[in-house]
Amino acid sequence: MIQTLLRRPSGIAETAADVLRALAVVGIIVASVGWGPLSGVSLAVVAVGMLVPRLLGLRASVDIAFGIVVLVAVWSSVLDIYITTRWWDLPVHFITNGLCAALLYIVLVQLRIVADPDSLPRPMLSTVVVTTALGFGLGVIWEVFEWVGHTFLDPAIFVGYTDSIGDLAWGGAGALLAGCCMTYLTDGSVSARAPRDSLTDTEA
Repeated sequence: MIQTLLRRPSGIAETAADVLRALAVVGIIVASVGWGPLSGVSLAVVAVGMLVPRLLGLRASVDIAFGIVVLVAVWSSVLDIYITTRWWDLPVHFITNGLCAALLYIVLVQLRIVADPDSLPRPMLSTVVVTTALGFGLGVIWEVFEWVGHTFLDPAIFVGYTDSIGDLAWGGAGALLAGCCMTYLTDGSVSARAPRDSLTDTEA
């Protein structure tokens, strides 16, 4: 994993993904100065999270998509778009939670905490079920985080029963879709792989 993280980008798409990561780092400073330290911390968390697709060696298009989605999600929070446009959080939950659940599933498989689906009799079904469950779990954690933020940090953070159930439902649906698309997200296998450069050298 570390070799995959540290290797140089190969091609325009991987370079674009790294540019997004650089923008996230710049965003930490911008958000901290313009909107306060809490916003800066949010950008910092996102910047760290954006390293995960590269660490896992996922295809560049997935890396770019994840970077764009999480940046849109966090800046929507910083700019209060979730408050001014109340429906906006639903599609964001759908896409963000789906991608996060997929990445978490891949991490758990590569750490051998969850069984490699290729070793199971129904790999596709297993992948979809576990990814969906992880998505709902992440959704619950996020709702708890929102409650903590509302209660102890900023009362402006909106919480409510209908909002929470809607967020969980949309996030779970996104995780379900991500599970169904896992073959595309991982180039066919969620098992740990060597960096592409190493594979090329071996084949040569």
